Amino acid sequence: MSSVTLRNLTKRYGTQIALDDVTLDIAHGQLVCLLGPSGCGKTTALRLVAGFMAPTAGEIALGDRVVWSPSRTLSPEQRNVSMVFQGYALWPHMTVAQNVAYGLEVRRLDRPAIAKKVAAILGTTRLGEVADRYPAELSGGQQQRVSLARALIVEPETLLLDEPLSNLDAGLREEMRFEMRRLHDAYRYTSIYVTHDQGEAMTTADRIAVMNAGRIEQFGSPEEVYEEPRSEFVARFLGGSNIIRGKAIDATHFEFAGAAIECRGVPLAAGRDAAVSIRQHHIDIASQPPRAANAVQATVVRNVFLGSTRDYVVEARGGTPLRITAAPEQSFAPGTAVWVTLPKERCRALVS
Repeated sequence: MSSVTLRNLTKRYGTQIALDDVTLDIAHGQLVCLLGPSGCGKTTALRLVAGFMAPTAGEIALGDRVVWSPSRTLSPEQRNVSMVFQGYALWPHMTVAQNVAYGLEVRRLDRPAIAKKVAAILGTTRLGEVADRYPAELSGGQQQRVSLARALIVEPETLLLDEPLSNLDAGLREEMRFEMRRLHDAYRYTSIYVTHDQGEAMTTADRIAVMNAGRIEQFGSPEEVYEEPRSEFVARFLGGSNIIRGKAIDATHFEFAGAAIECRGVPLAAGRDAAVSIRQHHIDIASQPPRAANAVQATVVRNVFLGSTRDYVVEARGGTPLRITAAPEQSFAPGTAVWVTLPKERCRALVS
């Protein structure tokens, strides 16, 4: 049984649709990232699960309890969820230990039990040494860990995280990605994590729901959504992808730059327009015709040395530009005629 179930969930504001008929099943103990650009509906979905707003239609279940349907509504405090916000939301007049203990005090646990639980979670979140400090005396990363400890200590059925690392600088944000995953592995709460950052989602998630315009475009493991994108939006949003267009020859081949290119992914419809994605680092570039199939001629337009790689733009026959990430020792000057190979297992036909 799924720990979080969304069925045909919709949220409208007048004529504007913020969430459009979303269905999603999250298994017990999974960390699922809702990934997408601003305005795609990911934070709306999180707030609907929390009970901070009501859907227009659909159903939300946490475990075996329906918490929202047209005939049933549970308030936020009845849902046993904890939420971690972007801005930490710590009490400035309370110490770290007091902030963390607050939820247990509201539940009227006895003092020895509270002290034991607080000590345990401060140890797990590596905050024991700052237990008596106030939020203003902490770094951003420490404040975020306090916010997490406070959410975890009440043992929620579901943990909701709304862009929890967005206020941190780049270096600390990268460090905290691994910390978030470590804490999830330690507690295994079912978690929904909202972010617009691809690296954050890839590092922390068991599964990723890529969202666009209020809908889920693709749901799968980080490897699946990255290596096997199903739509042009997913291919472009997750990492650098070239989108190649041509006419489908049959279910697995399309015509591009005068060659028949074999691909994987959704079956193509012969005679119809086809769109195929391939990552920049999956394209091979060479000065001589390769023995492998799926090769086309091109001309180098740009060559930028980046230290560990070279960033190329080449123009294939017919004028289609391709961006390529190559090894630093592969240097071809602009204007050079080259051959580029598009490995068939890396060419992914996309849903039109």
